[in-house]
Amino acid sequence: MTIAETAKKHGLTPDTLRYYERIGLLPNVARTSGGIRDYSEEDCRWVEYIKCMRSAGVSVETLVEYVTLFHKGKETIPARKKLLLEQREQIVAHIQELNDILARLDWKLDGYEERMLKCEENLK
Repeated sequence: MTIAETAKKHGLTPDTLRYYERIGLLPNVARTSGGIRDYSEEDCRWVEYIKCMRSAGVSVETLVEYVTLFHKGKETIPARKKLLLEQREQIVAHIQELNDILARLDWKLDGYEERMLKCEENLK
């Protein structure tokens, strides 16, 4: 697939894909004889993975570290797993934070007219 097709398929911009390639997240994207990027199914799986991890809040730097380790081979499995576990812990903490925020919002909505309008009037 071309860069435009790949970008559209994954909801990204061609500039984002070029950036990911430039920093090493998408290494070895093949090119046609005319120099046009030709994304393979494997490249697209990497794009999906990167997009998923970015949506979860994983930094670009952490992803670059993970991909670098991945390309070094099986001996880096413990280090890759450690990175993923650290990211999992951060995501769990973020989910807890969001659950706390949701609980507070639910509390405000429960009985809003009876309780919260009076409280908010005092804030003016």
